[in-house]
Amino acid sequence: MLEFLHTPLLGQAVWLWASFALIVTLLLALDLGVLHREARDIGVRESLLLSAGYIGMGLLFGLGVWWALGERAATDYITGYLIEKSLSMDNVFVIALIFSFLAIPREYQHRVLFWGILGVIVLRAAMIGLGAALMHQFSWILYVFGLFLVVTGIKMWRAAEQVPDIASNPVLLFLRRHLRVTPQLEGNAFFVRRPDPVTGQPVRWVTPLFLALCLVEAVDLVFAVDSVPAIFAITDDPYIVYTSNIFAILGLRALYFALAAMIHRFKYLKYALALVLVFIGSKIFLVGIVGKLPASVSLGVTLGLIVGGVVYSMWKTREQSPALSRT
Repeated sequence: MLEFLHTPLLGQAVWLWASFALIVTLLLALDLGVLHREARDIGVRESLLLSAGYIGMGLLFGLGVWWALGERAATDYITGYLIEKSLSMDNVFVIALIFSFLAIPREYQHRVLFWGILGVIVLRAAMIGLGAALMHQFSWILYVFGLFLVVTGIKMWRAAEQVPDIASNPVLLFLRRHLRVTPQLEGNAFFVRRPDPVTGQPVRWVTPLFLALCLVEAVDLVFAVDSVPAIFAITDDPYIVYTSNIFAILGLRALYFALAAMIHRFKYLKYALALVLVFIGSKIFLVGIVGKLPASVSLGVTLGLIVGGVVYSMWKTREQSPALSRT
């Protein structure tokens, strides 16, 4: 049994993967089974406290990475965690638009976000596994990731002021064309049985809450296309990439209810995130000129850009209300 636990799995021992899976499972069980057994409105204070707990667990896990794998791996983990957390803040704005467009009350939003997390865990595992396989098979794929990040960063900078049009979202249009959708919410249910308007026989309908879940998963997929290559540009260790991704997402979901109320204060953060993507993508091409940058330098530049974006945003929007910030 001990030999099996030390068997390599995607570059790291089985016991490391098992420890991570156990921690995440316990966190999700605590979240749904104890803290949020009933649908209710989550206030800003509770959101901040819950997020602080998730962030604390994420940082403690980073210390565990330091103990098990060394300083370089821990620095890469923290860098990946910071990148994913920051990129996901833009995700919060889009999710808030989805909930507003579909008129999802705050007491039901946590249910959508929780089940969305389960989808993210599976989706990110598939994407990271594919990315690791491609990098193992084709060494040049890292340069493709780098170019993609630079182009994405430039596009993000240019589109920083644009607001997504939820009504024209192709996923939403597809679902409404191919599924029976109830005209209003049915409590916290994703599916209900209602009479068919033609035959009168009971059939399965989906609710707007299910549409919200599908859109949240689609948004996560779009943002993963940016964040996963960004972290692979930091490290090619699937364990570090995956664990930093999941811990950052878990914490951000908890912080959603506080961030959604003040997302207008982070208006200029997207410009900083665009620079982060350009920096990470560019450093891949600079390896042959200046050598591989130390992990501490990547972490320092990333942290500096993000903190600068947050501080500048808070200063520029210090007198704005949420309504004014969206005009």
